[in-house]
Amino acid sequence: MPSPIDTLSPEARSERMSLVKGRDTKPERRVREILKKLGYRYRLQYSRLPGKPDFAFPAKRKAILVHGCFWHRHENCSLARLPKGRQDFWIPKLEGNKKRDLEHQDKVKQMGWQILVIWECELSNQPSVESKIKHFLENYEIN
Repeated sequence: MPSPIDTLSPEARSERMSLVKGRDTKPERRVREILKKLGYRYRLQYSRLPGKPDFAFPAKRKAILVHGCFWHRHENCSLARLPKGRQDFWIPKLEGNKKRDLEHQDKVKQMGWQILVIWECELSNQPSVESKIKHFLENYEIN
C-alpha cells in the first residue's frame, strides 16, 4: 500500500528507483561535452582514487566530480529538497552520501590531487561552467 504522500505503489516506486544511475548521468554527459569542446583528455571513473572521481586528469593530478544536487545535498539549492515521505529513510541515506563524499575528497587531497565539484544546477549556465573548468585545469594554485 503506498504511503498517503507517495502516489506510487511500493513495487512501482522500487522499479522507478532502480532506474537511477550512478554513472553516465545527464549532468556527467554535459560535462563530458564541455571537456571535449575545450579539447581536454581525461579518464572516466578513475578507480585509482578513492570514490572513483567522474573525470580525472592524472598528468595534472586534478579531478572533477559532478554532483547531483539531490543525491549529494547541495546546500541552499531547490533541487536538493528532501522528499516529504519516509524521512526516517531519506535523511540518513542522503547525509551518508554527503559524509562519504567529503571523506573521499579528503583522501584524494591527501594524495596530492586537486578537486573541482560541479553541481547539477550549475550546468544551466554552460559558459560559466566552461570558464570554471578551464580555470581549474589551467591554473596551478591549490583550491
